[in-house]
Amino acid sequence: MTRRHQWSGARRRSAATLLTALGSLAGVTLAGAAPAGAANWTPVAPGVTYRQYDVSAAAGVTRVHVLDVDLTNSQVRLGLLYPGKVASRASLSSMADAQRAVGGVNGDFFNVSETQHPGVPVTGASVGPAIANGHELKAAVPGAQRFGPALPPGTDTRAVLGVGADGRARLDTLTLDGTVTAAPGRLRLAGLNQYALPENSVGAFTADWGSVSRKRATCGTDTSRGAPCSTRTYEVTVGEDRVVAVSTTPGSGAVAAGTTVLVGREAGAEQLRLLRVGDRVTVRHGLTSASGTAYRFAIGGHPLLRGGQPLAGLDTRTSSVRTAVGVADGGGRVVLFALDGGAAYRGGMTIAEVAAALKGLGATEGFALDGGGSSTLVSRPTGSTRVAVRNHPSDGGERSVANGVGVFTP
Repeated sequence: MTRRHQWSGARRRSAATLLTALGSLAGVTLAGAAPAGAANWTPVAPGVTYRQYDVSAAAGVTRVHVLDVDLTNSQVRLGLLYPGKVASRASLSSMADAQRAVGGVNGDFFNVSETQHPGVPVTGASVGPAIANGHELKAAVPGAQRFGPALPPGTDTRAVLGVGADGRARLDTLTLDGTVTAAPGRLRLAGLNQYALPENSVGAFTADWGSVSRKRATCGTDTSRGAPCSTRTYEVTVGEDRVVAVSTTPGSGAVAAGTTVLVGREAGAEQLRLLRVGDRVTVRHGLTSASGTAYRFAIGGHPLLRGGQPLAGLDTRTSSVRTAVGVADGGGRVVLFALDGGAAYRGGMTIAEVAAALKGLGATEGFALDGGGSSTLVSRPTGSTRVAVRNHPSDGGERSVANGVGVFTP
């Protein structure tokens, strides 16, 4: 039986005014026969629609793929797509199918290479914080250790797109709040399942990390991602609030459930050296939002729009294939936005043009995700139980990525 997709009056009016908004974007105009195509939405699920259209940007004509998601529909939600471990990667379509998402886009920037640290395994872990189903997976790496293009002024790696218990999307920041308490005293945690730690600090790794070596966390400095790995390190394994093992170097292998591995570098390593096997240790950690919101889903990236205005200092020169998310209607609607990486469209957009495009789609808040070969948008074709890749990834096929934004319906 064919189910007819119906829009509310407000949604029909929104679609009717979309072309006018897009046509007014500075430097971004609809190309060729795109106006008719841009008005055609394909139902994916109740509250979720897909479309594609062409625009003329500074680098030439590019193709835009969009999922429009109505979060005021109680049957629709956003969630984190990820491979099950922080230090793992997988294709967006495989993660979406494994978690039964009806659509999604690729997510945060991630530790994609280690050319400056020969012999150090690539972790694949994302840059920013991540929360899945209310479970806090990781915190943000230091700004100088970030992979990806330069951040807009006034932003940092703690920025997230999140959805709280109210079901509405918003932009926020998540800061790690954690401590290690033992007989020698109390020290603050500076990391949770991160591929990089600040100098002179201690970070925690849990079963969520995976089995990849933790050595990368002690490489680089607070000013240089490519700086050599620290030679002053120490690792302490804590189980049932007791030290169960120590090591002078960061290890690898899965972290057992209920166990925490503490990794220290420089002054942090010297503090951990005071602990002995059998010592009582309490580790506490959590992510605190600037808004006070408790998130059930959050993913890292960086803001593009705030209050309907592009952030100052956005790059207007470098065009590339991009992925982004727009938040509209007070967080009740999101648009998942990805450019096509096919040869005819690979010029892409500048990040300033993406901000303008999101605003043209009705977004008042905009958030940039990883781009280039990572840019991927998937959705389920009608009648299918598996997603299809809607754009053409510029690598020629899907890239394995750290995470993504998933759209879920019953």
